[in-house]
Amino acid sequence: MKRSIAVPVGAGLVVLAMTLASCSGSTGSASPDEGDYVSGGTFRQALFPEVGSIIPMSATQPQEIQIVTYAYETLIYTDKEGEEFPWLAESWELGDDGTSVTFELKDGVTFHDGTEFTGEVAAANINFHADPANTTTLADVLPAGIQATGSGSTLEVSADASDPFMASILGSIPMVAEAGLADPGSLEAASNGTGLFELTDVGADLYTFEARDDYTWGPDGITSETEGLPDKLEISVVTDTSTRANLMLSGEVNAAAVEGPDQERIEAAGHEFAGTINPIGQMLFNEREDRPTHDPLVREALILGFNHEDTAEVVSGGRPEELTSWITDAPFTCYSEEPVWDRPASDPERAAELLDEAGWTEGSDGKRSKDGQPLDINFIYDATSTAHSSAAELVAEDWDGLGITTNLIAMDGAGWSEYLYETFDYDTGWIQIGVGSPVTQDLFYGGAFPEDGGLNFMGVSDEEYNGFADQARAAADADEACGYWQEAEKTVVENFHTFLLTGTIRPTYMSGATFEITDYLQPVTIRMTE
Repeated sequence: MKRSIAVPVGAGLVVLAMTLASCSGSTGSASPDEGDYVSGGTFRQALFPEVGSIIPMSATQPQEIQIVTYAYETLIYTDKEGEEFPWLAESWELGDDGTSVTFELKDGVTFHDGTEFTGEVAAANINFHADPANTTTLADVLPAGIQATGSGSTLEVSADASDPFMASILGSIPMVAEAGLADPGSLEAASNGTGLFELTDVGADLYTFEARDDYTWGPDGITSETEGLPDKLEISVVTDTSTRANLMLSGEVNAAAVEGPDQERIEAAGHEFAGTINPIGQMLFNEREDRPTHDPLVREALILGFNHEDTAEVVSGGRPEELTSWITDAPFTCYSEEPVWDRPASDPERAAELLDEAGWTEGSDGKRSKDGQPLDINFIYDATSTAHSSAAELVAEDWDGLGITTNLIAMDGAGWSEYLYETFDYDTGWIQIGVGSPVTQDLFYGGAFPEDGGLNFMGVSDEEYNGFADQARAAADADEACGYWQEAEKTVVENFHTFLLTGTIRPTYMSGATFEITDYLQPVTIRMTE
């Protein structure tokens, strides 16, 4: 189950702020269950928030990546259960030493401009992301020293070191035609991928796609002739939640994500949904030396110092969903059905003891300070989320009882980027990382700081964690690697670098159509029902 709201970060495969995994029923295949489908017509989705760049190599916001997902495809298709299917690649094989992988590509695949998808073009896509001269969203997750070559239907990729997840990482790169790689700016107004749907018009908050009639290479045998596929997509930007709900109830859209009080009237009308888990109750900490949260005793005290049960109810809008893993998106690499860590319980008395031990003692006014410096905590949260706001106020009230002054700061998109990656003027908050692989998680907990061009915006430096991460990267196979990554995950939680309080299901409701969501609504799974 997984979902996301990203912050612009400039590099790294990132979905920051609220993320999730699929919660709809399992089919065990890349195709949805058969039903009474009606081929043709227009599939309409109400999307939010505003869409910026839709260049597939550099788009970072979830709503932008959703637009990209409609037109661009990858070598491997990963369904909502994490099962992999051939897509643009017919088959793949990891080399014996784990430093290389060979893909055999499907025949007859073409881009929207009519050019052929070949091993040479696939290699050009991978090398584009590997080139440090290009700012792309995948550069930091590619194995070190990656090099790709292609000939005909064969793609060969090698790296400097072994990586048991190399095929999955490479298999998730959206493939772009050579003309698009040469001129990325051309992809803002029209698509040039291999997708079943081609972007043909970009208007004011409306993206129009036309279905291809020559599509034969979908996962699990999907083609242009598959029953129930629409002829056209209209993806509109609708920022107001109640408006999206009204459009769903009136049948004017086939898909809309709706959270909050409007969910009740949509569900009362009998609409089903495909959902993803949003770790809306995850907290992260600024661990730089000039912040009080640099001290693990303070981080532990903040975690123990508020009522978890009440806050989980509020932050989830009364719909808490247990988080069992730090992995929340496809391809769900090393995902755990049961937590590998122990979640600390609320304990305000122990929190007060920890603050005393850390040197933050109460004064006559009941406020804590250390060396004349008051214990002020800057708590940031998503300005668009009423659940975040209400839950932040609840936490601040509990912390006030411990003598902590909490400054609540609402973040918009620009604010997230500024506070997390530029000024670092925060201590904690409802801050989430939603990714599909521990290799990507490592960019945040073990990677370079933003000052040095990295994504470790928290400033985490944990030798125990880094030791497990190093062992995972050197592992002989995926099972061994996942074992070490789970130890790394355990360390991240139990050393109080994060607190995974609760998640919630973020539903995308259906009307007149069915579809599946992995981390994004997958176009090859859309089936019209009326």
